[in-house]
Amino acid sequence: MSQLLTDTGIVAGRYIRQTLAARAGLLFGALQPLVFLVFFGPLLQDVDLGGRGDSWQTLVPGLLVQLCLFSSAFAGFTLLIEKHHGVVERMRVTPVSRLALLLGRLVRDVLQLFAQSLLLLVAALAFGLRAPVTGVLIAFGLLGLLAAALASLSYALAMRVSSPQEFAPVISSLNMPATLLSGILLPMTLAPGWLDAVSRCVPFRYVVDGVRDAFTGHYAGGPLALGAAVAAVLAALALGLGTQVFRKANA
Repeated sequence: MSQLLTDTGIVAGRYIRQTLAARAGLLFGALQPLVFLVFFGPLLQDVDLGGRGDSWQTLVPGLLVQLCLFSSAFAGFTLLIEKHHGVVERMRVTPVSRLALLLGRLVRDVLQLFAQSLLLLVAALAFGLRAPVTGVLIAFGLLGLLAAALASLSYALAMRVSSPQEFAPVISSLNMPATLLSGILLPMTLAPGWLDAVSRCVPFRYVVDGVRDAFTGHYAGGPLALGAAVAAVLAALALGLGTQVFRKANA
């Protein structure tokens, strides 16, 4: 375990330095949710969205999950580039733990998401968002679990395909319906009955509802507990699959 933690720290440090060297990527990675915040958020200020909080407490949690979906789901692109340039092959001959090769990347991905989420949160505060600090911290915990799950699946897919032309269509085809059916922009309780029922098959919906409850200060049971459970299960399953793929690919 000590060796695994050491190796994970080494791998994470490498990718964190890479990310800090391209700081503009942090901003542009959060650009789409920021655009929704600035140009879509004000339209909802006087609209009854049927939730416990105001329009900002409904929209901003959804945008945070949207940021997580897009940034983490496409994390595998970096691995594809490394495979193309032989970086993965060179890492295979080092004594570093094969599991650490995945965990180190995940540490970077989660920290990057937190930085982008903080940027979005600061912008939302300027527009009028008010949320308890405890709720925001809980929400970041849920986002971290979801980011780890999505990035693990993204890396597992990247290890199985050989080019961006194979990778991108799969991610895009899954991300779009997930975004529309998870109630990111508007709660699915506003949808027709059939659409609301379909959305209940999308696990991200429960994470969105949980983050919204955290932002309104409702911590006991209900959507928050269910969202946390779904995020934890997704993270455990995805990490297990990602670990298996990395170990086989690096054997």
